[in-house]
Amino acid sequence: MTPGRGDLVVTQWAARFGGRRFPVAIGRGGMTDDKREGDGATPRGVWRLMHGGYRADRLAPPAAPVRLRPIGPRALWSDDPEAPEYNQPVRAPYGPSHERLARGDRLYDVFLVTDWNWPRAVPGAGSAIFVHHWRKPRHPTAGCLAFRPDHLAWILARWTARSRIFVR
Repeated sequence: MTPGRGDLVVTQWAARFGGRRFPVAIGRGGMTDDKREGDGATPRGVWRLMHGGYRADRLAPPAAPVRLRPIGPRALWSDDPEAPEYNQPVRAPYGPSHERLARGDRLYDVFLVTDWNWPRAVPGAGSAIFVHHWRKPRHPTAGCLAFRPDHLAWILARWTARSRIFVR
């Protein structure tokens, strides 16, 4: 599969989209062809953006080509391969392992869910590969793709229903 004009192409140090180049943060485990839960790696492949969320208490709904729902303090994401809700949004209180979406930092002020191991998750094949804001320039993620907030906003404003993410 070859990337087209409207696709985001991600390498270890940069992403290309819309004729521009952006710094990007990837997983602390680098890139992998064999993604496993907890390995910290970014899986290689071709993905689509499916839906996402944003912190309505911090910002207005951003322009996006997919549905973004406001998230609040009870918003979580299940990352427990043994749980029936694995790699799905859940709400607190929730006993199995999970990640809080409404965080104290700004990482998930806007986040987009990719179709990596979603919606029918294979247990242990990696959960929650999001596209979100970065902590600081190129600071590693747990496997997600992270961008400077203004860069992510620029990308989302130009994203189309046909756009894909190519991780190489």
